[in-house]
Amino acid sequence: MQHVNWKEEVLKRKEELLHDTQKLLQIKSLLDEEKKSEGAPFGPNVKEALDFMLNLGEKSGMTAKNLDGFAGHLEIGEGEDLIGILCHVDVVPEGDGWSVDPFGGEIKDGKIFARGAIDDKGPTMAAFYGMKIIQELKLPLSKRVRMIIGADEESDWRCVDHYFKHEEMPIMGFAPDADFPIINAEKGIIDVLLTKPVSDGGEGLLSFISGRRLNMVPDAAEASVTVSDSGIVIDDFMSFLSQEKLHGKGEIRGDVVHLLLEGVSAHGSTPEEGVNAGTMLAAFLSRFSFDGAGGEFLQLISEGLNGDHYGLHLGISAEDEASGKLTVNPGIMEYSKEKATVGLNIRFPVTHKGEQTIHQLEESVKEAGWAVTVKENKAPNYVEESHVLIQTLKKVYKEQTGKEGELIAIGGGTYARALNSGVAFGALFPGRKDVAHQKDEHMFVEDLFEAAAIYAHAIYELAK
Repeated sequence: MQHVNWKEEVLKRKEELLHDTQKLLQIKSLLDEEKKSEGAPFGPNVKEALDFMLNLGEKSGMTAKNLDGFAGHLEIGEGEDLIGILCHVDVVPEGDGWSVDPFGGEIKDGKIFARGAIDDKGPTMAAFYGMKIIQELKLPLSKRVRMIIGADEESDWRCVDHYFKHEEMPIMGFAPDADFPIINAEKGIIDVLLTKPVSDGGEGLLSFISGRRLNMVPDAAEASVTVSDSGIVIDDFMSFLSQEKLHGKGEIRGDVVHLLLEGVSAHGSTPEEGVNAGTMLAAFLSRFSFDGAGGEFLQLISEGLNGDHYGLHLGISAEDEASGKLTVNPGIMEYSKEKATVGLNIRFPVTHKGEQTIHQLEESVKEAGWAVTVKENKAPNYVEESHVLIQTLKKVYKEQTGKEGELIAIGGGTYARALNSGVAFGALFPGRKDVAHQKDEHMFVEDLFEAAAIYAHAIYELAK
């Protein structure tokens, strides 16, 4: 085997790597279905990010293919077998409270800042440079390596669904879209909407809105209410904010009280790391007696969901040794004079069945009149430690970092589960704070370089 100093090869290309990463981060690749068109099913900005990666690969001598704008791939090597690297270039909305331009790609204090820096544009570029280094060094490969680039990972995964209808399944592979060392267990994911019609015209509680996506902890919530003594509600609200160390504001317009509460966003797979603005505002409002559907809406949230991240009050709690506890994130809470909606993102253990959780949820809420609509039920992902993929990645990780390649389980869902045999592999290093989906999302520049070296080495070992 030809000896390669992978870190040295990355550092030779560090300016180019940083430049390309910044350029990708500056593309505001948010889902925009209102502006979708042929070849751009997720809108023009997501298409721009996908095109950027495919053009970059073509310039580097890789074989590029665009699958109708849903996804694309870049390929190197030759041979019958295929190794897959699954990445994505779409991002979640930026949210509020950034100290820098969320699409600026600014580098300061040794970090590169932007929405998508760690999820998943920085890691995508690190893996791309891993392939590029192998290509430029003309290292012999006995397998093909294909970077599969999705464009709808943060929403409905229509990208990989479309991709694998038309393209072959790799024999194994990894997604650089989570944590190092190696994630071999990913919980199942259920997205559900609990809905009920509002027939009492919204007396008392007029409106309530919180959350943008099911897989994000809402960082803001707003409500409009009518009560007999508006002043008391405002005073109580300010006391509540102070007591809970939260920010917000309340104002009276005519006979309507408007309340705004700010929370702390986090990824839906780790709801305990955020402060859910919607459940906190519902908890405050449930101190007052609202009749009818408004009261039932607030009761479901404040009693069934506030502070309970593990589904205990909903009767769906579960746990296993491989992946830990089931978690619940109330990502969307909306109430109007027509309808009440509560959207949940549930992550269930790898040895459990999603159908069982759904059945338990339906039983739990049916008496209160809530209809359950399942938007998504993704099976868990689990690869045994003895698999050649895991053994190879463990060896590479130890050689590159000097640390053991331990196996971990997560609640997050990565593209690894789209593969028959796939794991998540980086690019968040142990000890680094996970800032995916949060304001001031960033990746350490040194981590970008180290990840690129690890990916280059891993791709070579898997495909040589």
